[in-house]
Amino acid sequence: MRLTPSRGVLVAAAVVVGALVAPVLTAVPANATEYPTWQDVQQAKGNETAKRAEVQKVQAALQSAQDEAAAKSQAALVASSKADAAEAELATATQAATSLQAQAQHAAETADRAQQRAGQLAANLYRDGSTNQMTTRIATAKDPNQLLYQLGALDQLSSTWAGVMDDASVAAGTASSLHDQAQRAEDERATLAQAAEDRSAAAKTAEATANAAVESTEEHSDELYAQLASLKDSTAKQEAGYELGQRVAAQKAEQQRKRAAAAAAEAAAAAAASTGSASSSSATSGGTGTSYPSTGGVVVDPAAAQAYARSAIGSYGWGSDQFSCLVSLWTQESGWRANALNASSGAYGIPQSLPAEKMSAAGADWRTNADTQIDWGLAYIKSAYGSPCGAWGHEMSVNPHWY
Repeated sequence: MRLTPSRGVLVAAAVVVGALVAPVLTAVPANATEYPTWQDVQQAKGNETAKRAEVQKVQAALQSAQDEAAAKSQAALVASSKADAAEAELATATQAATSLQAQAQHAAETADRAQQRAGQLAANLYRDGSTNQMTTRIATAKDPNQLLYQLGALDQLSSTWAGVMDDASVAAGTASSLHDQAQRAEDERATLAQAAEDRSAAAKTAEATANAAVESTEEHSDELYAQLASLKDSTAKQEAGYELGQRVAAQKAEQQRKRAAAAAAEAAAAAAASTGSASSSSATSGGTGTSYPSTGGVVVDPAAAQAYARSAIGSYGWGSDQFSCLVSLWTQESGWRANALNASSGAYGIPQSLPAEKMSAAGADWRTNADTQIDWGLAYIKSAYGSPCGAWGHEMSVNPHWY
């Protein structure tokens, strides 16, 4: 976890207080984590066994606080993603309902015109435009040619009227069907609108809960790192870096264990399969389709993220050649966007951590802070591949790409 200037001041103050042995008891939060006091720390420093025990106690409290915030941040990320999905579904449904309403309106107008035309032709079936009925003129016609003409006109008019009536009937049926479809679409839109509203409210609640947990965890973490520094005669920054390295190494070991177990299970299944067909590897996060959840508090600034990464790689002994590999790696993975989420796997952030909450090893604010994500990503690359170019080389050597 990085220490900003303001937080660094808090740590410095905490160290001074510890040196003066001021027994300040840290308030216990809702998760009931028992935080060591500075009095405990000072008393333990006089005995090596007690010191080791106190270090373990501080580390356990630190882990508990970070895990609590990580779980709530992960819940907020999921809730935000669900809210965005609901909004997308609502937008699609609204577009469909609007289109069907327009089609139904157009069909109704077409049906009205067809009915009016049918009515006009029905009147003309009995009248030829004058005050005499056509049937009367046919019956009194003395000229055979005129009679045949009148009969032909009557037959043509009757056929036209029948066709128009058919058209009017079809138009009326189409209008009725489209009206029903538009009504169902509107009902679906209303249902999705309520779902979107509910998910939005749930996302806001989860976000507020996560933010509170992150704030509390950061406050306690500052003090806990300062206590570790006091016990081990180092600095809070050194202890934060050490803890990050240890946790990332443990994460990598667990990841390798799971991959080995998955590969073994896959091999056993392939051997037992009667078809003898080969299975595909499931070692990567897999999947495509990156989305960008509307996570409150995230500042998406790829240029600033790259600038921070450039300033941070020196602490690992890496030069500009490694930075170019890092740029290529994370450009492909996330576009250097702090809110990049792989919709299928759940990988998140600039380094595409999977699962996302692993980045809590670098800081409780991993969900919203690009710098925290980068800190975790660099530590992961160091542990897993030795350097960004090593990670980039692996990324490009497998398909689908992963590191």
